[in-house]
Amino acid sequence: MIELHWQVLLGAFLLDFILGDPGIMPHPVVYMGKAVAFFENRFRKWFKNLLVSGFFFAGFLILSTWALAFCVITISMLIHPGLGYGVQVILLFFCFSSKSLERAALKVFHALKNHDMEGARQAVSMIVGRQTNALDEAGVARAAVETTAENFVDGFLSPLFFAMIGGVPFALAYKMVNTLDSMVGYRNESYILFGRASARMDDVANFIPARVSVFIISLSAFLLSFKTGGKALRIGFSEGSFHKSPNSGYPEAAFSGALEVRLGGPNVYHGVLVEKPFIGSEFKDPERQKIVQACRLMMAGSWSALFISCCILFIF
Repeated sequence: MIELHWQVLLGAFLLDFILGDPGIMPHPVVYMGKAVAFFENRFRKWFKNLLVSGFFFAGFLILSTWALAFCVITISMLIHPGLGYGVQVILLFFCFSSKSLERAALKVFHALKNHDMEGARQAVSMIVGRQTNALDEAGVARAAVETTAENFVDGFLSPLFFAMIGGVPFALAYKMVNTLDSMVGYRNESYILFGRASARMDDVANFIPARVSVFIISLSAFLLSFKTGGKALRIGFSEGSFHKSPNSGYPEAAFSGALEVRLGGPNVYHGVLVEKPFIGSEFKDPERQKIVQACRLMMAGSWSALFISCCILFIF
């Protein structure tokens, strides 16, 4: 196992905070997606049973990602420790996406602020899986807040959690798990069997971070003087299980309590109406300003989790 140093963690986070996704550098997640597309048909042919082929497909890609990252870091450390730490900073930087998520969500807010509903729908369609062409302003704002909450876990807390457990290679392996789920973890005719292992692995990987997020979000609401930290904690655990996903509901429910907004409810995905219960039904639908507050809450949560993690690494 490659030990994670607090300087690596801090450096990776600061790079993300300053640069976000610069767009001019080759992103490992892009190549993960290409690997998923390249190997899918091959594994489908190699194993007749789609459940079995999907399991080996996911396992092969996750283990390969970990092994490649481990080898690259080990070789760079052998060349020079400074190079090794620099490589770890860059690789871990690619695992975090707090800043790019904030930028994407704020694009939605600015479009709504300028009364550009078509632009707002287009902007939010880039960060959510639901159909957005018929959403009103409240629906667009709700979608932006929900994806900010959900991706606080997927885009920061979970990679951080796995980096703390097993170093940068574990964080990259998690990104492959997340990429697999986003590409093949669907419950449609094509992927209901083949993608089941990928979806379950993603559920298992996010189980602890999703629940830890409730505490981090509650703390962040307190630090931001929202005076809703208690509501975030209460609703996070009392209504986190209302979501169809075993994990996404917990950060969404915590955001619902912290921002005092109603989230969830029925939405259309790929032409199919999916009935979901509301979270935080005691509150009103979010207004556009809640998107800004959600971004502040997400970034405060990222800083809080970073500080706690660096303290743990520094002490132990």
